[in-house]
Amino acid sequence: MYLILFIGIALAGWLVSANLKSKEKKYSQMPLGNGMTGKDVAEKMLYDSGIMDVKVVATTGFLTDNYNPSNKTISLSENIYYGDNVFSAAVAAHETGHAVQHAHAYAPLSMRSALVPVVSYASKWVMWILLAGMLLIGSNPQIGSPIFLVGIGLFAMTTLFSFITLPVEIDASLRALTWLNRAGITTTQNHSAAEKALKAAAYTYVVAALSSLATLLYYIMIFLGRRD
Repeated sequence: MYLILFIGIALAGWLVSANLKSKEKKYSQMPLGNGMTGKDVAEKMLYDSGIMDVKVVATTGFLTDNYNPSNKTISLSENIYYGDNVFSAAVAAHETGHAVQHAHAYAPLSMRSALVPVVSYASKWVMWILLAGMLLIGSNPQIGSPIFLVGIGLFAMTTLFSFITLPVEIDASLRALTWLNRAGITTTQNHSAAEKALKAAAYTYVVAALSSLATLLYYIMIFLGRRD
């Protein structure tokens, strides 16, 4: 059953990734019409939102765009930073949406930011702890069971982080789309394209959260089975 579930999630992940790449390729060829680059869009949205202490910088990589609340920096991958198309505008506005969330103390974003150090630590050690627990739980359950349980707890933190990320990302996209329309950055001809691009990106977070949950349940079932 779990094998079928994991195959299904892996297939869904592949389809979602392929869909996002397809949308990126398609809407990167759709001119925004006003000559604004992703950098321009981000800076205007910041200005319109009354945010003056966030900087917009270019970064390397493909879709490596992010907002860092610790140093108040919006990093846009070079194709987004310099791109003057609908896809670039949508992604830039989405990342700026996170800056707006931060400025307004959006609760899920605050929760996610608080979990970052914990999840960073958990991600570094969780697989080693789970492996040690799985190897020991059969031969020495007094030692293996607690270790495995600690590993499950750490993995649960990463799963929680994935699910807290969902409302953060969806809200940022809604803020972006509302502003793009209100500010006249997108038009009736291309606004739906921006919406489809951000929706395709959101699906990647949904699949990641479901994959993490399925893996967590798998480890829990192993623990319960080995313990019995």
